[in-house]
Amino acid sequence: MKSKENPDDILRKYKVYLKLEKSLSDNTVNAYLADIHKLYQFLAEEQIRPQDATLENLETFSATLRDLGIQPRSQARILSGIRSFYHYLILDDYLEADPSELLESPQVGLHLPEVLTIEEIDNLIESIDLSTKEGQRNRTILETLYSCGLRVSELCNLKISDLYLEEGFIKVEGKGNKQRLIPISPRAIRELQLYFIDRNQFSIKKDYEDYVFISKRGTNISRIMVFHIIKTLAEAIGMKKTISPHTFRHSFATHLLEGGANLRAIQCMLGHESIGTTEIYTHIDKSRLRSEIIEHHPRNKIFREKDKQDI
Repeated sequence: MKSKENPDDILRKYKVYLKLEKSLSDNTVNAYLADIHKLYQFLAEEQIRPQDATLENLETFSATLRDLGIQPRSQARILSGIRSFYHYLILDDYLEADPSELLESPQVGLHLPEVLTIEEIDNLIESIDLSTKEGQRNRTILETLYSCGLRVSELCNLKISDLYLEEGFIKVEGKGNKQRLIPISPRAIRELQLYFIDRNQFSIKKDYEDYVFISKRGTNISRIMVFHIIKTLAEAIGMKKTISPHTFRHSFATHLLEGGANLRAIQCMLGHESIGTTEIYTHIDKSRLRSEIIEHHPRNKIFREKDKQDI
């Protein structure tokens, strides 16, 4: 048995196995390795080597994917890659028993909210008429939903005193009155700064001065209004998908995962309870959280490229 071998060395040998023995294309091999890397990250947070993982560990990983709102088809693909990896560990004498043998895939027919592509999100945001009083506000709402993965209630209740833009964070109160810090991207910060110029045009009622997003009535914007804004924009560009504010949250999680972000970091940013551990903040510090979203969120990659072109 070779169970004590370094996990990175095992991964390199698995790559050779996929290319030579399975005759897979480079793209397919890279997709397999990207999925195994997600498992490696997850297990590393629990200080578990891949060859020491149990069925329970793999089920927890699978449940985490589901909890993040990852589409069943994507979950099934990731779990298929993991089964292939553990099949290789058996073949190459790293393990005697396969912990993934009884690992169940999700039912692909299960309905989950739609996930938008980056192009669809761009189209929605670009379709907003900035000449109207609400234009920049609505643009900032969509950018904040997607860049920060907020629940619609968290967006509506967001306050100026909860913004730490110089540090690159916002403070959010989620379910159960639990507060969390979420990294905010340079793109979203810039949209907020532009909105604050237009925000002065709104007649803000007493006791609502601290709310970020103000309605025509001078109070904080309502959940229904955010739903209406998104539905109207979708209809205006002829989008066939049925979307809501939660669609941006699912897209946020999916795009971060596809971009290689750490599962625990995504859980922290969404405000989900960690499955299998009591407190996820013990694993990831704030600077690492911020680097995860800045490095792996596709909007930030595009934003950085534009900034380079402007220099």
